[in-house]
Amino acid sequence: MRTEIAIEEENKEIAKQYKELLRISYQTLSKDDKKLIRSAFDVAVDAHKNQRRKSGEAYIFHPIAVAKIVASEIGLDAISIASALLHDVVEDTEYTLDDIERMFGETVARIVDGLTKIAHLKKDMNISQQAENFRKMLLTLHDDVRVIIIKIADRYHNMLTMDAMPEHKQVKMASETLYIYAPLAHRIGLYNIKTELEDLSLKYTEPEVYKDILEKIEHTKEEQLTYIEDFSNIIKDSLDKEGLSYHIKGRMKSIYSIRKKMLAQNVAFDEIYDKFAIRIIYESDRENEKFLAWKIYSIVTDHFTPNPIRLRDWISSPKSTGYEALHITVMGPEGKWVEVQIRSERMHEIAEKGYAAHFKYKHGEQKEQGIEDWLNRLQEALENANGNAVDFVEEFKLNLYSKEIFVFTPKGELKSLPKGATPLDFAFHIHTEVGMRTRGAKVNGKLVPLNSSLESGDQVEIITSDSAKPNQNWLDYATTARARSKIRSSLREEKKEIALEGKEILRRKLKSQKINLNEDVINKMVVYFKLQTSLDLFYRVGIGAIDNQKIKDFASSYNNAFISFFKNKIRRKAVPEGIDKEEITSKYDMLVFGKEEEKLNYKLSKCCNPIPGDEVFGFISVNEGIKVHSKSCPNAISLQSNYAYRIISAKWIDSTQEEFTSEIKLTGIDNLGLMNEITEIISDNMHVNMRNLNFSTDGGTFTGRITVVVKNKSILKKLMENLRRINGIEKVTRI
Repeated sequence: MRTEIAIEEENKEIAKQYKELLRISYQTLSKDDKKLIRSAFDVAVDAHKNQRRKSGEAYIFHPIAVAKIVASEIGLDAISIASALLHDVVEDTEYTLDDIERMFGETVARIVDGLTKIAHLKKDMNISQQAENFRKMLLTLHDDVRVIIIKIADRYHNMLTMDAMPEHKQVKMASETLYIYAPLAHRIGLYNIKTELEDLSLKYTEPEVYKDILEKIEHTKEEQLTYIEDFSNIIKDSLDKEGLSYHIKGRMKSIYSIRKKMLAQNVAFDEIYDKFAIRIIYESDRENEKFLAWKIYSIVTDHFTPNPIRLRDWISSPKSTGYEALHITVMGPEGKWVEVQIRSERMHEIAEKGYAAHFKYKHGEQKEQGIEDWLNRLQEALENANGNAVDFVEEFKLNLYSKEIFVFTPKGELKSLPKGATPLDFAFHIHTEVGMRTRGAKVNGKLVPLNSSLESGDQVEIITSDSAKPNQNWLDYATTARARSKIRSSLREEKKEIALEGKEILRRKLKSQKINLNEDVINKMVVYFKLQTSLDLFYRVGIGAIDNQKIKDFASSYNNAFISFFKNKIRRKAVPEGIDKEEITSKYDMLVFGKEEEKLNYKLSKCCNPIPGDEVFGFISVNEGIKVHSKSCPNAISLQSNYAYRIISAKWIDSTQEEFTSEIKLTGIDNLGLMNEITEIISDNMHVNMRNLNFSTDGGTFTGRITVVVKNKSILKKLMENLRRINGIEKVTRI
């Protein structure tokens, strides 16, 4: 039993923490604010009075700590502080949501409800479906963006106090934090918390690496401080002469980012030169901010040579998170490259506090409007969140972590896109309809391929056409989540349309074989052609992959019950011993891995038995090489979140989904309108794209070369037959 003295000491500490919470609040708290926070504090103390954390301390210290992070490090308002104090009350105690609404009003109740929903996701769902949870969690943004921010603060405090947990839970929680919460903090502009979350995650996922880098940083601290002092002394006189009010400080790069650099560049700790940045933070009113930033830039570059390709002007074009600063890399003392960040105190606040700092000086309607705009930006990333959950998470993260580029529309409007974005991404960014109708693109007045990477400063013009529509290749050209999801849904629609035509074609062709198209026949055909669904069957008929001959072969086996029975017996025969099942599969469909789509050795995982056509990913196991899992595998999410670094993307190459380039040679007698007839036939053949056309005539004869893109061999065959029928064409051959 705890003694009365211990209880008294604990109560004193709780009261002390509460006072500190009010003292460190970033926003100015009114009398009513303090009253609201006091009530929330009293309810939280009462609700959690009999609860303890795994470390043994009173549970109430956790909500107070989360509220302190929300109040000072993130800098939110009184409603958020009260909600943070109450965030576990409905989840873990006797209090209900109605109680909270009665005592604290609708807004606090809505935020607490959102946080309770997120807490439920983890417990109620089978095999912790991480990606699905993540998506559902993001959709709580519809309720109130503060839900997510308080959840990040909650996770941050849990990561700071994780020592009492068993090791496997630490690793799981740390991986989940890297997978979900760090990217979210980054998106919201909470750079400090994002950095802390990454470092704390590394501490548990790779403890030895973390410890090693931490020790080395500690060891070089003296050296760094001396270096910063030397740097400052060189420019101080010049800055003072200008009468500037400023301070210079150094910031060590995070352990996680140093580790990332070591891996990316394949170098040791000592070989990384830009391990820290120097910040010059100056005082200024809003009017002169930009002018003073460039004045300081000019002084720094008078003393140190800048690296011209490493200038980042986030003042003229702030990042979408609101971040503003001028970044330059200069050759500092001792011939070392050093990054210098120039920012005003207001910019510094935004960099430290993210979204809260934007609205600190705004009140009432203006404040609400600012929050609205910010929310709308986040909403973009959630559009079309109905695809595969793991893909959604991956694309969401990809878009979050991308650095930004700024490009211009033909009218000179500035648009922000992730680094690596293409003209196709730009088209969908402008408007979905523009994206869908994209025919081509001009960058700085020149026609470019749709998959070219855009650079900051490019002026992009999209050429549209009513007849243009997305094709499978577009998924390789687009990088942003918005563009890819719109292309996917368009392709799905197109596949359905082709399948409808295919169904009619199949009905006619089977009728001529005296077979009626009914459910039984469809099911037998799906099995016969080793497909998954009737949609696949109709689609393949529609594009000609299942041609007349194949349908006749099926008809003869169907009409002869004995042969059909016998064939099925053979088809279903067990695989003889000594023959690897994967080997047989690979003859029908190919699996390729990674961005480069390499063909690697793999084994199909026994837990989900993926088949050609399933959405899959590769997992690099310790002893068995690459194991292929279906994305809907019960173990998929735990592998994704616990071993994200061992996941490799994979896909089946299916003859109907891939497009192939082929060259056709034509020879014959030249006559008027021949070219017109040839191009008409090619454009009339569905699912054929013409890439290149080259004709030469000599003494009344002609030779032509055409490059076409087709989905399979039978379409090419059909096209060549149609070309041979043209009057004057003597020979059509495939090169």
